[in-house]
Amino acid sequence: MSKKLPSRSEDYSKWYNELVVRAGLAENSGVRGMMVIKPYGYAIWEKMQAQLDKMFKETGHENAYFPLLIPKSYFAKEAEHVEGFAKEAAVVTHYRLRTTADGKGIEVDPAAKLEEELIIRPTSETIIWDTYKRWIQSYRDLPLLINQWANVMRWEMRTRLFLRTAEFLWQEGHTAHETREEAVEEAERMIDVYATFARDYMAMPVIKGYKTPTERFAGAEETYTIEALMQDGKALQSGTSHFLGQNFAKAFDVKFLSREGKLEYVWATSWGVSTRLMGALIMTHSDDKGLVLPPKLAPVQTVIVPIFKKSEQLEKISAKVGEIIKQLKEKGISVKYDDSDNYKPGWKFNEYELKGVPVRLAVGPRDLENNTVEVARRDTLTKEIVPMDNIGEYIENLLNDIQQNLYDRAKAYRDEHITEVNDFDTFKKVLEEKGGFIAAHWDGTAETEAKIKELTKATVRCIPMDMDLTEEGKDMLTGKPSKRRVLFAKAY
Repeated sequence: MSKKLPSRSEDYSKWYNELVVRAGLAENSGVRGMMVIKPYGYAIWEKMQAQLDKMFKETGHENAYFPLLIPKSYFAKEAEHVEGFAKEAAVVTHYRLRTTADGKGIEVDPAAKLEEELIIRPTSETIIWDTYKRWIQSYRDLPLLINQWANVMRWEMRTRLFLRTAEFLWQEGHTAHETREEAVEEAERMIDVYATFARDYMAMPVIKGYKTPTERFAGAEETYTIEALMQDGKALQSGTSHFLGQNFAKAFDVKFLSREGKLEYVWATSWGVSTRLMGALIMTHSDDKGLVLPPKLAPVQTVIVPIFKKSEQLEKISAKVGEIIKQLKEKGISVKYDDSDNYKPGWKFNEYELKGVPVRLAVGPRDLENNTVEVARRDTLTKEIVPMDNIGEYIENLLNDIQQNLYDRAKAYRDEHITEVNDFDTFKKVLEEKGGFIAAHWDGTAETEAKIKELTKATVRCIPMDMDLTEEGKDMLTGKPSKRRVLFAKAY
């Protein structure tokens, strides 16, 4: 058996990095800052993708696909947007390679320089709004509700698997509307979709809120966010939705003939979540033994391990296990029967704990005699002996209980780590010793926000929508008047 993982208390960063690799989720590639998502990790992402895609379509959205490469001139049309992504842009300048003069290598052909450089998409607003100009003519073409599943590239210098990589997978929704009110409603609806997904499928409590002007998406009039709290006391921005106003419509001249017969600019939104959710899932629930996966997103919800010494015993166990598998599949439960003989049961138990399989069943000769099975649950690491009769219904209920327990446990941790403070010394003390979200007064200025970040590395994570923090007070740093508290935290 391989050595134990580093403990979270010992080195949280090392624990996370080793867990991602050893659980078979992802690994670094031959390209700096880019990852290979392995089958087990991709299976989790596929379950996330499938559920989110269903939720998007239930709210009227359709999928499309847009080019990976975007002309540089498109970015120049929306000044704030280009400024926000300029330092992360990867640029394609040539379109051909050639053999070197000595015939031993290859080089970029200097004669194959592009007339206009192309940007590998860091996000797709510009190419999409250039397209929408052709798609939208009249109010009858609105609302236009489009989503894209794609990869994007942002040239990150400090990377960490899933949390921050130069290339990552995501979805990006881009919608066009007749009125400001409809666009705002859309942006708020989609942040609600993300919050529901986080709660009901990831078992991850989140706080919905507005970003400060400093933290808004480049080119947005308003950015909505869901913020989650990881086990090390740091926040993780887990999804954002943006009200873009008419900025992109004006930049790309996207107008429609209104119901009154006037040409007007459309109103826009964009919204997205990425494979960063994988990092959130890992850091919200997992422990020193490995992954802990909520059943709704686990690729394998139940694993069955036979305990045997002789082939005759395995045959009898397998016959009984076949009945159990049938019951589980009838309930829609994914199940794996590991009857391989290259590893002992103890090794398998540890391996499936590492991979976060929610429920493990062990069946041996004595269980056949007693018509029982040993059931181990990953969230609590507890075991019990239960009758094989109606095992499908029992496991179905158990998986629901695990899903709820993981949410309740994460929410209790989150709630215990929301601290109200009124002065800067206490703020710094709580930040270093306890971590989590800190509810404190802020005077609303970018200068104060920047100073707090410079002194503590903490940022305003959001102005909460689902917590009432409105009250008169004084900024903890400047003493200037404040009308509400906001949530600060150190963040990934």
